[in-house]
Amino acid sequence: MALETSSTGLHDALVILGAAGIVIPAFSRLRITPVIGFIIFGILAGPYGLARFIDDFSWLRLVTISDQKAIAPFAELGIVLLLFTIGLELSFARLRSMRRLVFGVGSAQLFGAGALIALALLISGESQNSAIGLGLALALSSTALVVPISGTTGPVGRNAFGMLLFEDLALVPIVFLLGSLGAAGAGLDAFGRTLFIGGLTLAAMLVLGRFLLPPLFAQAARTKSPEMFLSVTLLVVIASSLLTLSTGLSAILGALVAGLLIAETAYLGEVQAVIRPFRGLALGIFLITVGMSLNLDQLVAEWPLILAALFGVVLIKFVVTAGLLRLNGVRPGVSAEVGLLMGSPSETTLIVLTAAAQAALVDSQTASFWQVVTALGLTITPVLARIGHRVANRIEMRQSVAQDRSDDGISHDRTIIIGYGRVGRMVAAMLDAHEQPWIAIEGDIDTVTRARKDQKPVRFADAHKLESLVALGVASARAVVMTMDDHVQAARLIRRLRTRYPELTIVARARDTEHAAELYLAGASDAVPETLESSLQLSEAVLVDLGVAMGPVIASIHEKRDELRQAIKHRAELDRAPRLGPSKR
Repeated sequence: MALETSSTGLHDALVILGAAGIVIPAFSRLRITPVIGFIIFGILAGPYGLARFIDDFSWLRLVTISDQKAIAPFAELGIVLLLFTIGLELSFARLRSMRRLVFGVGSAQLFGAGALIALALLISGESQNSAIGLGLALALSSTALVVPISGTTGPVGRNAFGMLLFEDLALVPIVFLLGSLGAAGAGLDAFGRTLFIGGLTLAAMLVLGRFLLPPLFAQAARTKSPEMFLSVTLLVVIASSLLTLSTGLSAILGALVAGLLIAETAYLGEVQAVIRPFRGLALGIFLITVGMSLNLDQLVAEWPLILAALFGVVLIKFVVTAGLLRLNGVRPGVSAEVGLLMGSPSETTLIVLTAAAQAALVDSQTASFWQVVTALGLTITPVLARIGHRVANRIEMRQSVAQDRSDDGISHDRTIIIGYGRVGRMVAAMLDAHEQPWIAIEGDIDTVTRARKDQKPVRFADAHKLESLVALGVASARAVVMTMDDHVQAARLIRRLRTRYPELTIVARARDTEHAAELYLAGASDAVPETLESSLQLSEAVLVDLGVAMGPVIASIHEKRDELRQAIKHRAELDRAPRLGPSKR
């Protein structure tokens, strides 16, 4: 019996690892997030997918998992490792700086959305306790999916992560609250006792961790063995999770604290390096279990009701989240994107639903229905993220256009920079250093948004259209600097500008000398090849390092630059000559 169980566990592990080996590279090649691939695999290989046909096709046993509960420990380990890597990205200083977002906006978002969902369920006929349990469960959002999609540093990621962090901290109190409301609950005394013991445990972990972790990782570092470093890291994660679990708190809370403590040590970079490969695998295991929990029969039978329920949950959470962020001063585009990104229920929703069912707050049929809604919501989270990004771009674009119209009175006697990427930003910085007025246009709304946040005069516009430059007053501009990557469009735009404005100074970035000759031929005043400039700078550096005086080196560099530019211009004139006038033949 033990041998059979061991064989089944090995089979399940091999199927999961095989899925990761296929899904990650295949979907990366297709430039599709592996999130969707893992969920699809879970649906196909799970008990509601191909595993139903094992009796007819015995070979399906090799590629399917018929018992969803058998891989539940894998999923729990995956979430623990995922929360640990999230903790590594935190620090006590960052947590203090985010306290308003975490405990202010985060708490208002969770309980506000939960209250509105509960109210809607009460109106639909649910009992009071059932509505409270379902409302709190469905108000939770997916840390496992949202953080990998949005990150934790940008405007969207930072706001989403702050609210998700509060949800992770509130998970255990929510579970105990539902237990105290239900007939099977242990009561408020047990709730208070667990929180007291758990609080002492967390305090002890925070204090002891500061003293024990540095020497522990120092010993691992002295061995110069990556395997030893990985072993110590996993030991800390598992020990912290078991410690919080033994006191009645959540294992994921212990993993989060372990990551937070390691983030304060000098070994953060090495720990992140050794644990990084496990993060994608951990997320994949969790997503496979999500796909396996999607009951296709129930989905087909009740799809109108399931879709309506999911739409209602997403809509309520979107309105609450986006509204609170706007009240907190967050830009409309970011608020909308975060609202949609966090609209779906969470993996922890399944935990809370189970707790509510065990406390007899929710009957099994209702719990099963909302589990399907949750699984479907997790499946569409990447889609909601993409929609949210597009909505945010449209909102920011409209604001940019409105701001452009309000800026019409700005003097046009300035330099126009086309493209505000790496090169465009450097040109703008040098113009600022010499107090020269400028304005830039950029076609990427995210770049425009970041620049506007830094109070830079950057507008959203299609640089390929001459009309965009006319609206900026190119007729009276002092110069136009082109940093575009598309050499065909650059040459075409230079040609149109030169035809319409013969006296305009046009300085263009070129890839190499051939591209520079093409731009000169189109009408550029100056074309600067990147390969030429890098070669000249390299020559200058080596001559100075060899002891040659700086003055003669700079003079020779300028002389060589002028010589090469004249050669490029001469080549462009030779290319232009056959096009001028009739042939002499």
